[in-house]
Amino acid sequence: MSVIRSVFSIIFYTINTLIWFVPIFVCGLLKLIPIKPLQKLLSWVAKQCATIWVSFNSLNQSLFTPTKINVTGLEETKLKDWYLVIANHQSWVDILVLQRVFNRKIPFLNFFLKKELIYVPILGLCWWALDFPFMTRTSKSQLKKNPKLRGKDLETTRKACEKFKEMPVSVVNFVEGTRFTEQKHARQSSPFPHLLKPKAGGIAFVMQAMGEQISKVVNVTIHYPDGIPTFMDFAGGKVKQINVHVDIRPVSEELIGDYTGDSEFRVGFQSELNRLWEEKEQTLQQLEQNHK
Repeated sequence: MSVIRSVFSIIFYTINTLIWFVPIFVCGLLKLIPIKPLQKLLSWVAKQCATIWVSFNSLNQSLFTPTKINVTGLEETKLKDWYLVIANHQSWVDILVLQRVFNRKIPFLNFFLKKELIYVPILGLCWWALDFPFMTRTSKSQLKKNPKLRGKDLETTRKACEKFKEMPVSVVNFVEGTRFTEQKHARQSSPFPHLLKPKAGGIAFVMQAMGEQISKVVNVTIHYPDGIPTFMDFAGGKVKQINVHVDIRPVSEELIGDYTGDSEFRVGFQSELNRLWEEKEQTLQQLEQNHK
């Protein structure tokens, strides 16, 4: 049954993606025409197409993937507000889970992606057309060799946020910067048993660019009771249950400031994020305890 489910599920995902790729990509190409009202209209059309795309993906999961998703803490939300969504990151399944939980409840989710993902067939072009920011990961050794690379991600974030200001959007940031593995956890010597260390730069730059415009911070904790799944595990129906805890909180003034130029604010911001991560660790432990 797992193999049969996987086959039908992947066929459904593929057909659905190919159908909606065309109008989304065409909108992306037409947005290259430098006419602001036209670009804004095309962005809206592209996001409406993407919303329907996600809706059919969720239908696919309901038909072929008998996974029960338990959601707690999801309060009343609006489609006309701006949200910053932060979440722990363990698997590609995280993206499907977030899209399913928040589809048509908050504005379309725009993810910050690493630059290499633009080359993913079909999907990379969809993400480009939907204005997903593509970030460059720069190592310390690369910065030493080429100091001009410093601040590149800040510039990418700034440009993305300019587009985000034009219509309501949910900006998604996986604060750990990469998917959780035991090897990465050990390499970091992370103080959080179930999490990697949070990286403040990405969300700090978003708050610096458009903090006063963001209505709420949506803090999402994703828990896989039976272990971290692969996409094939999920498509094959091997994932019986997923727990999602949502904590929606107002944007505090302590989160808005000059992260790059004010060292005192930067220390405070990092401290606040670490406190948030301690709460997330406690939530994961509680979810794990409840499952037992």
